[in-house]
Amino acid sequence: MEPDKPFSPEEDPARFQKEGALTRFARNQLATLALILLAMVVVLSLSTRTFLTATNIFNVLRAFSWIAIASFGQSIVIISGGIDLSAGSNMAFSGIITAMLLVEGVNVPLSIGAGLGITLLIGFANGLMISKTKLPPFIATLGMMSIVRGFCYGMTQGWPVRGLPRSFIALGQTDLSFFIWRVPVPAIIMVCFAVLVYILLDKTKLGYHTYAVGGNEYAASLAGIFTGKVKNIAFTLSGFLAGVGGILMTARLGVAAPTAASGYELDIIAAAVIGGISLTGGEGNVWGALIGAAIMQILRNALVLLGFPAYWQPAAIGAVIIGAVMIDMYRKKSI
Repeated sequence: MEPDKPFSPEEDPARFQKEGALTRFARNQLATLALILLAMVVVLSLSTRTFLTATNIFNVLRAFSWIAIASFGQSIVIISGGIDLSAGSNMAFSGIITAMLLVEGVNVPLSIGAGLGITLLIGFANGLMISKTKLPPFIATLGMMSIVRGFCYGMTQGWPVRGLPRSFIALGQTDLSFFIWRVPVPAIIMVCFAVLVYILLDKTKLGYHTYAVGGNEYAASLAGIFTGKVKNIAFTLSGFLAGVGGILMTARLGVAAPTAASGYELDIIAAAVIGGISLTGGEGNVWGALIGAAIMQILRNALVLLGFPAYWQPAAIGAVIIGAVMIDMYRKKSI
């Protein structure tokens, strides 16, 4: 007997009327995530004096923007049925390549292009290993994570790259005025990429194929979808978007360190999972990943503002990730 499928009020009005408001609300995952985010903002606003200050809000926006952009690429990969553990290393490597060229006198656009180009190629290599040699995504990207991190250390001899030009640093530290608000440039870039990835996943044939491959790769192959090509594109985009996040992070910090973004691959995956991207593939959307990244960063900010010991913060983040996955599993069973 097949499990009940999601339905609309028009398909089964009687059943829709019998359900409670909470059950119907649970069907809208984005609304649930938005409510959780709003509740966090309200609680922190009442329990601290500094959360709603302009400085703190802008710092939060900047800090989660590059995580969110990288999580958009991770979301594409996870929706296609894979996972990319090399995202954090890609972020560091794009920043180092860009910074080294800038220090040598190369102009900003060419330096950024080189940084993005190298991570795009790394993503393409991940895709080839997975689609052509049939390596499991976990193994392929785990190996690539170590290789790229090794290049970060080897090319810099373990030293950070300093002396970046002000024209590049402004990319991560400048605010633009919108009416009475001043919005950080990284946050604007984040929203632009969110819209682009939404269009890709929701409005194009490639997006439909990505969901199909993640939902059932064998059935997608029988339907004539080139599953290997879809996976290759997904990992290539993941590498590129991780590179974008890495360049924004480097511009914000004003220095490119080989240790940068260490462990960020877990934050990037966590943002996607908290945002409702199913680790089994074929489900989720970019807006959930955006909200998931915001929840992650606000939680980190809250732990600092509330005086939670820094040594215990990873444990709290881990508990939230497990809780988010359990809630998502319960939600799927309830509908």
